[in-house]
Amino acid sequence: MSNATDALMQRLRTHYLFADLDDVQHARLLSHLHVRPFSAGQSLFDHGDPARVFFVLHSGAVKLYRVSDDGHEKIMRLIAPGQSFAEAVMFMEKPCYPVHAQGLHNGVLIAIEAAAYLEVMEASFATCRTVFARMTERIQAHWDEIESLTLQNSRYRVVHYLIGLASTHDVGETTVTLPVSKSLIASQLAITPETLSRILRSLNEADLIEMQGNRLYIPSLAALRETMMP
Repeated sequence: MSNATDALMQRLRTHYLFADLDDVQHARLLSHLHVRPFSAGQSLFDHGDPARVFFVLHSGAVKLYRVSDDGHEKIMRLIAPGQSFAEAVMFMEKPCYPVHAQGLHNGVLIAIEAAAYLEVMEASFATCRTVFARMTERIQAHWDEIESLTLQNSRYRVVHYLIGLASTHDVGETTVTLPVSKSLIASQLAITPETLSRILRSLNEADLIEMQGNRLYIPSLAALRETMMP
């Protein structure tokens, strides 16, 4: 393994799936981690494919989507650098990917062999319990996201999305970068691109954000968050 690859793998130590592994457990996994460059438009896997690996995105962008019977594409998630996907599938009796995955921009994935990761979990109940607790927190966050997409209005969804782009350590002003095009973000939020643009303009006019291309300056996260209150 090259120094560059080794350094990239070490970055996994901050990810929730790896943060609680000790040095021995992490070393056991190193030979089962694979760096996979991908290009824009490249298919990474299809709905129903056997799920032998899960992924952490190092760079670029990935969309997870399904295709309806009438051929319409529905984006389920947009994956940004540092995020993982398909990890929960490894706990299925017959793991299969429930969605399609496609690269949106050129980037690099870290693919983790599910069987090797499960062996580490099976060898330590304490580690398994901790990882499951962290995974449960993520599932709860996804339920909150689903709620915002189904029960809340369009403005709430957009604000919720923008706040989600900010670092958890940000409390005041911050700058976030839209990871993909506005049309793809609109699709994920189940609104039209025109509605997204209108909401962003209104937030800009209210001095809650300042648009700078695909970068948005947020003067006060607290003020932006208050707009989500009933």
